[in-house]
Amino acid sequence: MTAPAQPLTLAVEAGTGGILLWVVLPYVVLAVFVLGHIWRYRYDKFGWTTRSSQLYESRLLRIGSPLFHFGILVVLIGHIGGLLIPKSWTEAVGMSEHTYHVSAVVLGTIAGVCTLGGLAILIYRRRTVGPVFSATTRNDKAMYVLLTATIVLGLAATVAANIVGGGYDYRETISPWFRSIFYLRPDPDLMTGAPILFQLHALSALLLFAAWPFTRLVHMLTAPLGYLTRPYIVYRSRDTQLGARAPRRGWERAGQGR
Repeated sequence: MTAPAQPLTLAVEAGTGGILLWVVLPYVVLAVFVLGHIWRYRYDKFGWTTRSSQLYESRLLRIGSPLFHFGILVVLIGHIGGLLIPKSWTEAVGMSEHTYHVSAVVLGTIAGVCTLGGLAILIYRRRTVGPVFSATTRNDKAMYVLLTATIVLGLAATVAANIVGGGYDYRETISPWFRSIFYLRPDPDLMTGAPILFQLHALSALLLFAAWPFTRLVHMLTAPLGYLTRPYIVYRSRDTQLGARAPRRGWERAGQGR
């Protein structure tokens, strides 16, 4: 009997290449991600924006933007649950591995398709609408390339391993490796045995997070909480008469002498 074929990987064992990719690089990216946001907020606070282009075109934006944001939100929630929540926790609350696997594959595939479809519409809009294309910087183009590559590789890994293939439980390899980074005990052996599409997806995500602080993606980490406590803005007219009719007696403007 022959041994089952092993999945194609980027490294056979955790040698120098594996340590650089799965130990050194994650900490470099984490440092750039944190320090980059601090630098951006301190020195480019007024550039912390999405540079909205809704005034230039709204029809395609009304379709692509909700589709992309809905999909990426579900993808983000799925990644948080899959990477941060150990397998033993879901089993402890009564969720079997089969139930988790089916739910993750179905929701992940739908969310990935929605995200990719919405992103395709937004890129098409940005390329074909003249004013929007003119407002697109090289930074934006590089961000779109990284974002598209990460989404495509993630969707391809899910389809190839869990729909076309016989299934792959990333919660036994990739998830423990991800958590080991924050435990300060990174284990590169967990990643060197993962299928190549999962490794490429992880690497593209690391590159995306390294570029994140210097792109328009920073707006995802902000919320207009200041509006909840900001005082009202009072507008006063300089005209002697307010409106088309003269004010009735007793309603003169403050400070207006008689």
